[in-house]
Amino acid sequence: MALVDQGLMLPLMEAFYTIQGEGFHKGTAAYFIRVGGCDVGCHWCDVKESWDAERHPPSAVEAIVSEAARYSDTIVVTGGEPLTWNMEPLTQALKARGMKTHIETSGAFPLSGHWDWICLSPKKNKLPVPEIYPLAHELKVIVYNRHDLKFAEEQAAQVGPDCILYLQPEWSVREKVTPLIVDYVMQNPRWRVSLQTHKYLNIP
Repeated sequence: MALVDQGLMLPLMEAFYTIQGEGFHKGTAAYFIRVGGCDVGCHWCDVKESWDAERHPPSAVEAIVSEAARYSDTIVVTGGEPLTWNMEPLTQALKARGMKTHIETSGAFPLSGHWDWICLSPKKNKLPVPEIYPLAHELKVIVYNRHDLKFAEEQAAQVGPDCILYLQPEWSVREKVTPLIVDYVMQNPRWRVSLQTHKYLNIP
């Protein structure tokens, strides 16, 4: 559909007002817009239902933004992989209403849109495009096993000097990898621990 290709409509999976559970802004209220469509294919993804964009009906950007404006001035766009789509119309409409725009992305596609905060969460099976690394405000690497720590360092070597570095345990193996992450951060204090606090708090 041409309107989807232009970013004027997006395959909206869900949208909800909640507390940011991860990374730098954890504990703060935000309105989440989850866009369907992702071909990165992480085996541990906890929203696999977001992968197939055709399962999620195209929604007009203006309608998405109007609903968001009822709840918060801080908007987090996530997925799926939101950069599958042109984010320019969505961020323009959000900015026109004075909202702060955050994105959570694997960086696997070129950056579109205007963002106040970019959380880059790279994945091994489809690496970020090179140009996104210096733009990231926050690098969040999901740790499933010990080798992910090596991957994290490879990714950290490519971001800018002011980018905040996070290691986050993959939820299904958190009891096994959290001690590993804690030890690593204590030995490498430029890193921080990120937890999925919303899951501990039992909120969306």
